Amino acid sequence: MTYTPPPLATPQVVVPPARSEHVRLRRYLSLDDFEKTARRRLPRQIFGYYAGGAETEQSLRSNFVSFRDIALIPRVLTDVAHRTTTTRLFDQTYSMPVGIAPMGLSGLSTFEGDLVLAKAARAANALMVASATSIMPLERICSEGGATWFQCYLPGEKDRILAMIDRVRRAGFETLVLTADVPVAANRENNIRTGFKIPLRPTPRLLWDGITHPRWSVGTFLRTLSKGMPHFENMDAFRGPAMLSSTVVRDIGKRDGLSWKHVDLIRQNWPGKLIVKGLLHPNDVSFARESGVDGIWVSNHGGRQLDSAVSPMRMLPAIRAQAGNMAVLIDSGIRRGTDVLKAIALGADFVFVGRPFLFAAAVAGEAGVRHALGLLNDELDRDMALMGLRNLKDLTSEQIKT
Repeated sequence: MTYTPPPLATPQVVVPPARSEHVRLRRYLSLDDFEKTARRRLPRQIFGYYAGGAETEQSLRSNFVSFRDIALIPRVLTDVAHRTTTTRLFDQTYSMPVGIAPMGLSGLSTFEGDLVLAKAARAANALMVASATSIMPLERICSEGGATWFQCYLPGEKDRILAMIDRVRRAGFETLVLTADVPVAANRENNIRTGFKIPLRPTPRLLWDGITHPRWSVGTFLRTLSKGMPHFENMDAFRGPAMLSSTVVRDIGKRDGLSWKHVDLIRQNWPGKLIVKGLLHPNDVSFARESGVDGIWVSNHGGRQLDSAVSPMRMLPAIRAQAGNMAVLIDSGIRRGTDVLKAIALGADFVFVGRPFLFAAAVAGEAGVRHALGLLNDELDRDMALMGLRNLKDLTSEQIKT
């Protein structure tokens, strides 16, 4: 039986946390505030894995700078009393044009972290993309969390590709996101310095971090272990290797053989919407359009893959010009409502935020993620009023200065 997702909530209604949680979370005034607490609560290895980038982290820093280099030009004396942040994407209406990006090992931020993110997004009528590198089966994220988008890493092997997309289809997902910018693993020196590696290996440092972070050790790690040894559940059509397995890297498969011919293969066999994630070059946008892709996702993987890769915002106008009727999505460095406005003004249809929602989950679970979504929605609503906007579709490049 094909899974039918629950109906979307009333547009622009962001369900707040319960009163007791709301009081506790009032001191978190922006997305950045969650990172400070998460740094204390998460073991050094886990926080470093989430927060770090590749090599010198030049791309990671550049993603933020690219937003600071853009100024907004507001209009005044415009009746904005009936403004709305609601956005339609692929015939679905969301409370705002902001989604939760797919993030690996979300289940280490809080117990059943993928489900926490999915449920919070559903409560806020927001979009959440389930990750291939989850330690929770994709079927649960869809059936229990209501997620309808799934992000995958695929090897350049026809049989494995077809088997995987069949699994995703049978689970009930409607949109498939193919991540294309990870042909090989990145050089994340930060992970080595903090002691994080896959496969995970028990070390004195890991033991000490567990002792000094008892809330995480008991509330997240031991609760997760009580369900069995964590596995990479969604890397393939079958259950992937355990996180402690010495064969984990080999079992993932070789992605350096993946090419545009495989995108054509996926398009021929995937009945839903198809997105290619990780594009930065306008010529690749042309290939995506020729392959019949429904949307392109401009991204440098949050600065976690190729160090010195250009920030997505700097390439957004040129990519928009090549996109035609394809939806244009973007991530990397978005933290404020004003960032969202800048991305939309340059041609994005939808934006995604990653790390801050993981940190919010580490701080207060589902309530923390809902609070974070609410903060961003409130910022966007306020910024629209200050910009003189009633609808986001009214925003154009004439209201920004680069």
